[in-house]
Amino acid sequence: MLRILGRPSSINVRKVLWLSHELGLPFVNEPWGDGDASRTLDNPAFAALNPNLMVPVIEDDGFVMWESNSILRYLVTSRGRTDLYPVAPRERARLDQWIDWQATDLNWYWRYPFMSLVRRSPDYGDARALASSIERWSGLMRVLDRQLQATQAFVAGDAFTLADIPIGLSVHRWFSVPIDHPPLEGVSAYYERLSTREGFRLYGRNGAP
Repeated sequence: MLRILGRPSSINVRKVLWLSHELGLPFVNEPWGDGDASRTLDNPAFAALNPNLMVPVIEDDGFVMWESNSILRYLVTSRGRTDLYPVAPRERARLDQWIDWQATDLNWYWRYPFMSLVRRSPDYGDARALASSIERWSGLMRVLDRQLQATQAFVAGDAFTLADIPIGLSVHRWFSVPIDHPPLEGVSAYYERLSTREGFRLYGRNGAP
């Protein structure tokens, strides 16, 4: 059985939980990093699995891996799900483009508002930095909205793919942070479209922000 280590409130852990549901994989989620003193990330047992002391980590029949988007790619390819992650180089590259955009661009700009307004971290109390991050985050969400207006379905086209898992969770985060949200019809329709999927209802829309 697949072991998924990491607190289920983590957006990156929820990526792996959602994909595992989509793949129909039996799994157990061990909530490391949830505040329990026996499951701290600096525990030697956890550090032996991931020296970065971050979640998620998976253990799949003796194979240990960390880094959430790499885990997604491993799980989908090891299970032969070419419907979710195609083999053709250009089709796969289009998905990777959006997956990497979520990790490198979109994540960077939602981090400050999330830490400031949801986590209430004192390290994220600069009003100017907050306003700047919100402005840039909104701009990136407009980029996504234009893509979704074009496809009228999912991130990479007509069908649900691996790219929709990280992007879908970031869309949930967009709606869960208390800021002014410009009207983005494509994003809103996409959010509701994802909500017809049981995996998203379990690990996306109804999960912790």
